Amino acid sequence: MSISIPPQTLTGRDPKLAARAVGLPHSPIRKLADDATAARKRGTKVYQLNIGQPDVPTPPQFFEALRSFSEPVLAYGHSKGHSDLLEAWSGYYARKGLDVLPSQIQITVGGSEALWFAFILICDPGDNVVVSEPFYTNYFSLAMAVGVQLHPVASDPSRGYPLPARRDLEAAIDDRTRGIMICSPNNPTGTVLTRDEIATVVQIAEERDLFILSDEVYREFCYEGTHTSIWQYPQAGNRAILLDSISKRFSACGARVGALVSRNATVMDGALRLGQARLCTATVEQIAAARLMDLGDDYYSALADEYKGRRDLMCERLGHMPGVRFEKPAGAFYLMATLPIDDADRFCRWMLTDFAYEQQTVMMAPGSGFYATPSRGREEVRIAYVLEKPELDKAMTTLAAGLEAYPGRRPA
Repeated sequence: MSISIPPQTLTGRDPKLAARAVGLPHSPIRKLADDATAARKRGTKVYQLNIGQPDVPTPPQFFEALRSFSEPVLAYGHSKGHSDLLEAWSGYYARKGLDVLPSQIQITVGGSEALWFAFILICDPGDNVVVSEPFYTNYFSLAMAVGVQLHPVASDPSRGYPLPARRDLEAAIDDRTRGIMICSPNNPTGTVLTRDEIATVVQIAEERDLFILSDEVYREFCYEGTHTSIWQYPQAGNRAILLDSISKRFSACGARVGALVSRNATVMDGALRLGQARLCTATVEQIAAARLMDLGDDYYSALADEYKGRRDLMCERLGHMPGVRFEKPAGAFYLMATLPIDDADRFCRWMLTDFAYEQQTVMMAPGSGFYATPSRGREEVRIAYVLEKPELDKAMTTLAAGLEAYPGRRPA
């Protein structure tokens, strides 16, 4: 039996969304996707430097494992993660000099879910986490979605975005602060924190009874200095929560396989219960990811050499563009640059909607989306050097032409 509703009873109004849903920002990395699609339809080639999607081929072992999967039923997996991957990831850490047990690893749907779990585990709604800015834009969205605030502390772009001064970090801590977030090598700045900088965070966390969330997704991408893990500080103990992913180091972003790692048994039990609430992560991708963990130093050194060459090329080209200011990043594959423009959001959209150089243009991420402080980053862009050098060189030529032609250009 069907029920018809008289037209006059329909209000035409939608139910009201939750405030946190309305307040969620669009990603600066992805919000210009429709403009890029329209540019391609006009016949313009778009150099995508907006997103950290490596073009280096995914190691063939991953696809070999996918093809060899022979179970008759693709069943639910264990909520903690596939045992093969837990053992393999533990072995990977051991080769990095980190003594991590399989029981101290929770497999997640990418590094994003690992961070989401961490926010839920250490914070109640209304609590906050201190983070230096600029920071990876999804930190903001993931925190907001679970009622957690970020307390940003400005980092100095003229010095390569180092860890803010201790007094500034401590000034951001209040009675609702539950943790300090670090990312090294950093997205979006490419900064590699020193041992002393991380030691400062550990000391503050000890003194103020806080957790430390350490995003180490870009561990292998260090071109100056060496990567220091929070796991190397025994005094961090039960405060340390390491966040990881296979996306970047294995060019496997679409597999969505990440990990939350902690010595804290209570944290790990909570992470498992969150894992049980969403049942499991993708089974076959986990099996395939386990095959990647055995790759040796030759793979990682070749990967780092490739990206270092791209970084050097991009920095050399940017250095010849009048008015462009930046510090050469020490790691990851991103660079934050200040441009001689009135507004980065306007400029990045204009590059896609109104500009082409020899039927080519460049897509970048506006800098304001990597800040929580209003008005910061308005003249900055994040550029991801994820294209091979010949394509990256053409992209830099196109960017230089765009800066010259932009109506809102400011004097160098």
